[in-house]
Amino acid sequence: MRYPVLLLTLLLSGLAVAAGPSEQPPGLTPVPDGPPGPGDAPPVTIKPSSQGGRVIEYRAHGKLYMLKVIPKVGKPYYLIDEKGDGQFARQDSLDSGMRPPMWVIKEW
Repeated sequence: MRYPVLLLTLLLSGLAVAAGPSEQPPGLTPVPDGPPGPGDAPPVTIKPSSQGGRVIEYRAHGKLYMLKVIPKVGKPYYLIDEKGDGQFARQDSLDSGMRPPMWVIKEW
């Protein structure tokens, strides 16, 4: 008894999928193919520094808000404009320091 019901369900669902929607919703635009063009470039710029490292600039709406400095020797660090006034503050990582509680409820 179980197999005929399963077969009938699969057959009806296959017919429903094959029929599909008759119309597409209005306002759909096709997805562009290929790599982004010159106007679609991401707001990140990588520049070599004078000491042999690299500086990665991050921009939003044309305004510089963060720099990632990767020195030739040493750990990378970030310079972040937190208030938007052009004053950059150094941070050694983007970690905020907030940790979610991770308690063991039950083990087996």
